[in-house]
Amino acid sequence: MKVDLNADLGESFGNYKCGMDEEVIRYVSSVNVACGFHASDPVVMAETVRLAKEKNAAVGAHPGYPDLVGFGRRNMAVSPKEVKAMVQYQIGALQAFCKAAHVGLQHVKPHGAMYNMAAKDEKLAYAIAEGIYEVDSGLILLGLSGSQLIKAGEETGLKVANEVFADRAYQADGTLVPRSQKGAVIEEEETAVRRTIRMVQEGVVTSIDGAEIPIKADSVCLHGDGKKAVAFARLLQEQLTEAGVSIVPITQVIA
Repeated sequence: MKVDLNADLGESFGNYKCGMDEEVIRYVSSVNVACGFHASDPVVMAETVRLAKEKNAAVGAHPGYPDLVGFGRRNMAVSPKEVKAMVQYQIGALQAFCKAAHVGLQHVKPHGAMYNMAAKDEKLAYAIAEGIYEVDSGLILLGLSGSQLIKAGEETGLKVANEVFADRAYQADGTLVPRSQKGAVIEEEETAVRRTIRMVQEGVVTSIDGAEIPIKADSVCLHGDGKKAVAFARLLQEQLTEAGVSIVPITQVIA
């Protein structure tokens, strides 16, 4: 059995430092690089691509809404046309750094509010999928497992990868519990690891209200900016490996 482990990296900008990229990247197979709208800057983007190349991690674009103050986690009233252009603009920026470093771009994963809105909003989902397809039809769309974004990607003609979250609680409809709600983030590491292994091996997760819901796990997201991020990344990688799960880039999971 195979699964991809991904983390959001390259989220520092200017004098603001975020995350522990050099430590976390040792335990993942794919990285999502912020593209300057919700976080990052040109220097950080270039350095993150070079770091991924050095550590043999596959590179993905992580486009978000233009909201540095809110870290791209605040919903914005945007049209599908605007979202499509935002996504293409940010993919193009990261593609330039990938080309300069002689690194291929593997996937695209929307960030924060864009990701969550597109999981439910069909028009936004298709705008993102079409934006990616027009830039490079060979890119993989990484989205919330079973969401509108995955459906839109498939119907647009993209390869898709269903993503699950190691440390986030789920609602009965398969969407993530909003961060503003109590219990949205699973703080107990062992609990998060057990849930993740079950999602990968059994295709099931227990929702916050106790419902057992089916879920497909091609890729597991772990967050690289928490206090215990490095220790959790190490623990998750070790436990998945001990459970007989190989950690590989997305291309090897959905091939």
